[in-house]
Amino acid sequence: MNKVTDISSLRDPAFTAAVQADSGQDVTTCYQCGNCTAGCPASFAYDRQVSQIMRGVQLGLKDEVLNTRSIWMCLSCSTCSLRCPNNIDVAAVMETLRHMARKEGRVTVPKVEKFWFSFLDTVRVFGRTYEIGTMALYMLRSLRIFTDLDLAPEALKKRKLGLIPHAIPRQDVPDDGARAVGRIMQRYRQRALREGVRP
Repeated sequence: MNKVTDISSLRDPAFTAAVQADSGQDVTTCYQCGNCTAGCPASFAYDRQVSQIMRGVQLGLKDEVLNTRSIWMCLSCSTCSLRCPNNIDVAAVMETLRHMARKEGRVTVPKVEKFWFSFLDTVRVFGRTYEIGTMALYMLRSLRIFTDLDLAPEALKKRKLGLIPHAIPRQDVPDDGARAVGRIMQRYRQRALREGVRP
């Protein structure tokens, strides 16, 4: 029988169960009303709409879901979660799917992952994001050296980009806050390496 009409061979019930366990959401209560898709500000960039991804999770279509670009283009704005009539945290499901895809080496939009690494590297060092540092690291990692450089003067003029990293205010030791964040991220890194995931 044609797999277009018979998806039983493609279904993986364990995938559905894993998504529900990791996200803490009961995806079976989604009845495809489409509110998540209708309100998604990033839907124009998706290859599968949010409601289609939710249906894929319900059906256990692991490859179909984890190989989409959509889970990487999600803005994590939680508009979908706010609009869901069944109170499903759809954004949490999308986040869970990103982590699952990454663990399996299915990063379909590598530039998004490069941006994440750049952002997290500045947080690891300074305790919070450092915009110019994030931009510089991302440009190096993605080889987009001259991308958006024309925006920098205007952003600097409006004080949207700080030349100096923001310090975490602490009364006792000035840089202790940054070190504490660094220690947290180091523990995550060690755990990820133990689990065989590239941190």
